[in-house]
Amino acid sequence: MAKNLLKALVLLVFFSACVSKDKTTKPTEKTVLTTPKISNTALVILGTVQDAGSPQIGCKKDCCKELFTNPDASRKVVSLGVVDSENKATFLFEATPDIASQVKALKNSASFTAEEIPTGIFLTHAHIGHYAGLMYLGKEAMNANCAAVYAMPKMKTFIEENGPWSQLLVNKNIEIKATENRKTLELTSNLKVIPFTVPHRDEFSETVGYTITGPNKSALFIPDIDKWKKWEQDITTEIAKVDYAFIDATFFDAEEINNRDISEIPHPFIVESMELFKELSATEKSKINFIHFNHTNPALNLESAKAKQIIKNGFNIAQINNVYNL
Repeated sequence: MAKNLLKALVLLVFFSACVSKDKTTKPTEKTVLTTPKISNTALVILGTVQDAGSPQIGCKKDCCKELFTNPDASRKVVSLGVVDSENKATFLFEATPDIASQVKALKNSASFTAEEIPTGIFLTHAHIGHYAGLMYLGKEAMNANCAAVYAMPKMKTFIEENGPWSQLLVNKNIEIKATENRKTLELTSNLKVIPFTVPHRDEFSETVGYTITGPNKSALFIPDIDKWKKWEQDITTEIAKVDYAFIDATFFDAEEINNRDISEIPHPFIVESMELFKELSATEKSKINFIHFNHTNPALNLESAKAKQIIKNGFNIAQINNVYNL
């Protein structure tokens, strides 16, 4: 009797161990994204991550390990969409490596039957996360027909004179709409866009931010910039002019980049921006939405202490599918 009882206990422990192990090795539940419906003029967040995405290629850190086997659908490279329902128009800001899912999300967010390719695509500069998605408009993929791409002079020349991008023009997959620094573009009766140059690593093109103005509200979009003090404009003054500000938050602080020369990547740290903006009123702080997070940035995890610190200080963290009325 005792022997049988002992055997039963051993078997129970064995099977319990197997069940526990099975539970820990199952994939975690994947993020399900719900596409919002926009029936007015509004801006929607289509991505919040730095150029190389999350997880980032070659990353061996804890921030990437689980994401390689269980991708997070919310980890898309930084991009904004704008929908003008009255004029049945959609606009995409940045052509990222995630453009396939982002243009589909933008189309699906419209309350009207939108085209597969947006009415216009705006580029900020020639770093991989901001223009590489143009390749999917080419012959090997969508084979688009004269998609309107808005670009500044150096960016325009870069596309025109360098393959494979020049082939997009030869095959009439894209048509470049030239833009100028601080010259207003009247996109529709409801939308205006103003590009403006900002200091950044301009190896192949200039870098711009955008002011996006709707019928009632406006937004500032600066996904990439060097330290705020390098800019000829005062960022607090620029924030005061708009209702929303989506600004560079690549790194939380210097601890994230202890293996690289900080002079090579002089983005404003979130801690620096919060210090700069600490005297702003609660209303002004609430306009600020941090965006363009490196894969190492703890603010990507809303449950992290750093993310909670940002929120406690009165600022916001941009989240995919968030909608902002314009």
